[in-house]
Amino acid sequence: MDNKVEDDRRYPARPVLGIGALIFRGERILLAERGKQPLKGWWSLPGGALETGERLRDGIRREVAEETGLEVEPSESFTIFERIIPDAEGRAEYHYVLVDYICEIVGGSEQAGSDVSALSWVAESDLANYQLTEGTLDVILQAFRKRQ
Repeated sequence: MDNKVEDDRRYPARPVLGIGALIFRGERILLAERGKQPLKGWWSLPGGALETGERLRDGIRREVAEETGLEVEPSESFTIFERIIPDAEGRAEYHYVLVDYICEIVGGSEQAGSDVSALSWVAESDLANYQLTEGTLDVILQAFRKRQ
């Protein structure tokens, strides 16, 4: 039998630690359209799951590079929140604890990666035009307020 650990985030024994990046360019924030389940087609912050043995800031750099082609430097942790997605019976099909960081672009070339269908720089006034994952709008609005 193969002893390899599977990366199955559905019905986890424990919550999965996720990391997200709040990346601003002027008065716009970078959003990524999810290209895979769960929540395929929804918009969110670039990010993903932290890998075992990986430091939070290294995970942010890796995930942003994979999803956007951009190199970033996390400047500060911004917020921590939970996302629990229940199945039809109410069991936690997905359970994430998400740590979001404010990040500055330091290099790279913008291009949607394998987990992302599209990227978009979005003004605060246009956020209502995007189907955002649960909790994402509140985090983004808090970040816009903090920048003012």
